[in-house]
Amino acid sequence: MAYAATLIPGDGIGPEVTAATVSVLEATGVAFDWDEQQAGVGAYEATGDALPDATVASIERTRLALKGPLTTPVGTGFRSINVRLRQHFDCYANVRPCETLPNTHGPFEGVDLLLYRENTEGLYAGIEYFDERNQIADSINRITRTGSERIIRYAFEDAKRRGRKRLTLVHKANILKESSGMFLRIGREIAADYPDVEFDDRIIDNMAMQLVIRPDEYDAIVTTNMFGDILSDLMSGLVGGLGVTGSANIGEDCALFEAVHGSAPDIAGQGIANPTALVRSGEMMLRYLGEDAAAEAIRQALHDVYSDPSTLTSDLGGDASTSAFGDRVADRVRAVLA
Repeated sequence: MAYAATLIPGDGIGPEVTAATVSVLEATGVAFDWDEQQAGVGAYEATGDALPDATVASIERTRLALKGPLTTPVGTGFRSINVRLRQHFDCYANVRPCETLPNTHGPFEGVDLLLYRENTEGLYAGIEYFDERNQIADSINRITRTGSERIIRYAFEDAKRRGRKRLTLVHKANILKESSGMFLRIGREIAADYPDVEFDDRIIDNMAMQLVIRPDEYDAIVTTNMFGDILSDLMSGLVGGLGVTGSANIGEDCALFEAVHGSAPDIAGQGIANPTALVRSGEMMLRYLGEDAAAEAIRQALHDVYSDPSTLTSDLGGDASTSAFGDRVADRVRAVLA
């Protein structure tokens, strides 16, 4: 039977990279019953709502979504749709693998890192106040025991399942003694339940430095919302950028898989966008569904296609169009499975 899933092509290059990703997923033989819906600037212009009720209702039904990049206005306009979706569906665990592909020209070879980011609270809870008279803005960094426990335990469980040997908790407990301090204390408590996974911790600024000097010394990382947002982008830079890394948002009974790069309106419609990030998110979706053979076929196909620079898109020095690249990966997926 086909998996029911909501498909949100998104803004800018979104429809192009989404179409390429769907063709790769179809090549695995795993069937999806896609319900295509709108979100982002395109939805706002068409309906007056950046996250229409129909889109929310679709995900309420399917509990599974694949989403292209969305445009979020900076400083003004509507609130991030990505954040709204994660919070509405309580997708508390953001999982960001960073694995080197051939010919991505990153600063390191052989990087294989995994980041678990708490996804619903911290500074992104959106609790803000503005004192008009004194021109003072306050943002509340809300950390809860419940939120901390579930992301840290999820990180241990998932890291153990994937065969990871070490989990590093990242914090700022030397300064933020209540919020980061509690997160660290809970991490140490939960670590006692997982003696097979080595546990340690790093202060956020030190962790950033460590990752750009010796990323090979780290395995899996768990942290709070904003620190995770920053570190996940930094880690993507180690393997070639946001255009080649996938992302999953996991809750108790709902999962959203998305491209984490921007909508790149300047190149939209030109057929030159690289769909790898969303393809890798599609691979993560297959693993979430237990379709491990199909997911591994996509992972292997990407490595094979990336081994030939001429088959890549222009951002990586090749001349392949978005659709041609997707077709090459899809063909390789079929060959791997055969």
